[in-house]
Amino acid sequence: MLDPAPVPNRSEWRTGWPIVLGAVIGSGAGPALFQNLSSMFVPGMIAEFGWSRAGIAAASGLGFAGSLAVPLLGRAVDRLGVRPIIVGCMIALAAAYLGMATMRGQLWHYHLLVLALAMTVPGTSALAYGKLIAARFVAHRGLALGIATSGLPLTTLLLPIVLAEVIDDFGWRGGFIALAIYSALIALPIAMVAIRATGPVTHAAVTDATQVSGVTAPQARHDPRFWRLGLTGFFVNLGTVGFVTQLVPFGIDHDLTGKQAALLLTAFGASQVAARVTFGTLIDRFAPQRIAATVACVSAFGFAALQWPGLTLPGLAASVFCAGLMNGAENDLFPFFAARLFGLRAYGEIYGTLIVVALIGSGAGIIGFGALHDRTGGDAAGLAVASAALAIAGLLFAGLRDRPAQG
Repeated sequence: MLDPAPVPNRSEWRTGWPIVLGAVIGSGAGPALFQNLSSMFVPGMIAEFGWSRAGIAAASGLGFAGSLAVPLLGRAVDRLGVRPIIVGCMIALAAAYLGMATMRGQLWHYHLLVLALAMTVPGTSALAYGKLIAARFVAHRGLALGIATSGLPLTTLLLPIVLAEVIDDFGWRGGFIALAIYSALIALPIAMVAIRATGPVTHAAVTDATQVSGVTAPQARHDPRFWRLGLTGFFVNLGTVGFVTQLVPFGIDHDLTGKQAALLLTAFGASQVAARVTFGTLIDRFAPQRIAATVACVSAFGFAALQWPGLTLPGLAASVFCAGLMNGAENDLFPFFAARLFGLRAYGEIYGTLIVVALIGSGAGIIGFGALHDRTGGDAAGLAVASAALAIAGLLFAGLRDRPAQG
């Protein structure tokens, strides 16, 4: 058996909902939020510093080198528990945002700060929150993870409108200060109170490796399904993350105003919410591999549709919604498969290593989209690559065997 002793269905939500709420708030403020909203800061930084879109994209992509530390921090989650990691990462996140607000034009400063943002992933993602949820939920694990990981898309859905007003009134520096305030003074206290309300039993269950079953991290890495799962994350992020970091400039290139282009981020956020909750429910009832493959194909179609000439705001928003579905579902599917296939014994380190593989795809996508735009003078080449990457991810998901790994 890979899962801890099941909690009776009727009590899973009654006792576990505070963890889900804490995850919604905490993960919604993580560095992936900046990943989704970073294009809102691009015009201001270009205007003040004269940076190119390719230069900004390269700095952001290279910042994902910080993901190399994620497995080590994942191991810390396994050994120390989630609470210290969450607190430390959220404080570091706010400090990085304040550093961005004080930049003076050196591109390498931006690169270094994005690197710092990337290193806060363990305490602001399903690496920490997913372990808590997987230990508490069994029968409704997919839905619980779907709701928990919807914090990022919900914030992406709601924050662009507010952030656009802040940037209009106080400039892009004010936008970074607003993100720092939100992460350290709003999201962190709410998440900690919500997690504490669940009680100490859950924390003990996920900080003592002897109380949970599953395989070790080296055993997981010798399982071909581990690398197959990692490659799906690579291809999903290659297409979707590279695109979302260029979304506002993409909209402006299609004759939208800045505020209209920000609505494309809202459409992307809406797709995240829809994917995580809907597909989280479905994977509790049906074969998760088939669900994942289907969503990947829909996203591939969305990227293809964005190449249709003459699209107006409604058509662009609908295509962005479809294109973003797999990015939303991935954040539910990956912790689900990590716990389902490999157990909770070394969940933090296993999932942390999968994050590294996926973030390599993020970095390649971010750099690639910016470079392809500057080289070709448009986004058609980048969109074609994204569509192909999502199709490959669908094939990988479809061939993922669903049997427990043996510890």
